[in-house]
Amino acid sequence: MESFFQDTNNWVLISFIIFAVVSYKLGRRSVLNALDSRIEKIKNDIDTAENLRIEAQELLAQFQRKQREADQEAKRIIETAKEHAKGIQKKASSQMKESASRREKWLDQRLKRMEADAVEHMKSKASELAIAATTQILMQRLDEKSHDALVKKTVKELPDTLKDVA
Repeated sequence: MESFFQDTNNWVLISFIIFAVVSYKLGRRSVLNALDSRIEKIKNDIDTAENLRIEAQELLAQFQRKQREADQEAKRIIETAKEHAKGIQKKASSQMKESASRREKWLDQRLKRMEADAVEHMKSKASELAIAATTQILMQRLDEKSHDALVKKTVKELPDTLKDVA
């Protein structure tokens, strides 16, 4: 047994085992805490990403629904306008030929105006939806520095834009 304690390799082995046990006892908690906090951060990031994905899907579904509603409303308006025009055409056909011709021109113009109004209404709704979506996305993604830069750029370009509109 004395030869066991006299061999330096055995002392190195004993020292290493003691070091490993002490390191395990003292460092285990901090390593586990670091791993736990990293796991929790990753879980939170995954949850946040999933919530953002769900929110984006909900917004997409909402915008698609609004687009379908606007399309249906436009079709209904156009259908109503066409039905109205047909009724007026029947009444006008019983009148004199000249009056019928004048009346038909008037109806065609009115139908075009109603269709143009319907198209304009759809464009207006689409613009409102696009502005609302853009505003919401910008509010979510812009930090203060980017927001200030965007405001300065917009104010700088405003006179040129107003000239184009006028």
